[in-house]
Amino acid sequence: MSHFSGDFRRPESAKSRLKDLLLQKDNQLCADCGAPDPKWASANIGVFVCLKCSGVHRNLGTHISKVLSITLDEWTDDEIDAMMEVGGNGFANSIYEAFIPDGYTKPGPSASHEERSKFIKSKYELQEFLKPSLRIIPNNSSKTPEEPSCFQVNSSKRSPQEGMVEFMGLLKVKVIKGTNLAVRDMKSSDPFITVTLGQQTAKTTVKKKNLNPVWNEELMLSVPQEYGPLELKVFDLDTVSSNDLMGEAEIDLQPMLTSAMAFGDAEIYGDMQIGKWLKSDDNALIDDSAVNIVDGKVKQEVSLKLGNVESGEVYLELEWMPLDQ
Repeated sequence: MSHFSGDFRRPESAKSRLKDLLLQKDNQLCADCGAPDPKWASANIGVFVCLKCSGVHRNLGTHISKVLSITLDEWTDDEIDAMMEVGGNGFANSIYEAFIPDGYTKPGPSASHEERSKFIKSKYELQEFLKPSLRIIPNNSSKTPEEPSCFQVNSSKRSPQEGMVEFMGLLKVKVIKGTNLAVRDMKSSDPFITVTLGQQTAKTTVKKKNLNPVWNEELMLSVPQEYGPLELKVFDLDTVSSNDLMGEAEIDLQPMLTSAMAFGDAEIYGDMQIGKWLKSDDNALIDDSAVNIVDGKVKQEVSLKLGNVESGEVYLELEWMPLDQ
């Protein structure tokens, strides 16, 4: 796999101020789901959040929540001042969660994407748990969308077409190869791969009698504003009965998309690393997966160990293509 060096550290003064704020007890858990050791923050709301909740915050738009990485992004003095002024999760939650109804349960660290989205939108966009007198009417706000504020609300209008899905860009998935795939026929298998994002599914061609297939095929998916993980499954083609599952894996798109958004137009940068999806016990990565700018494009090489199967690995290359391209 390719790796590119890159230094995207913040100035030491910024890091030290954020570090001091993070050391406070109430900031060591995600403000929205309680997951430990949050690595993201909403600079204008003033809360620290986990990776999963940060994705929902980002989908609200920067006029409601401006999401920054504590370790990857550079912070302005105004953004740090706004965080310090709020003081962190404890105070923010005492305002935004002051009137949670009796019997209402906040999402926990293992909550689904849908549960997080519903709660976070209710909490910050709709301000359903705020004291009524504190709710802000957008037309009365004198602040610009990027100006730090503890209490901002969505001034955009919903689409008149219920159920319309808004897309933020395209994801090119290059399925490179599989290795050591499971046997599902007498001595071999006829594998093909599907990738699913939201309601979209794309699939590769079938490789007959091959446990180490090479595809080098590109699949294209649209990325909705509210996206979840990219789901990958390997099947053995069966012309008589249903296809046999040969393993599956989930790909977290958040590291790539958040890094891409933070850097903006990738064409103005040289080759460099801008982010990373780290291998852990709860994901399918074989190795850490770096997010790189390569020839003006945001790419990520991913090696996956398939789950729910006795053996098998799959190797991919992802490429992010924003709508303006």
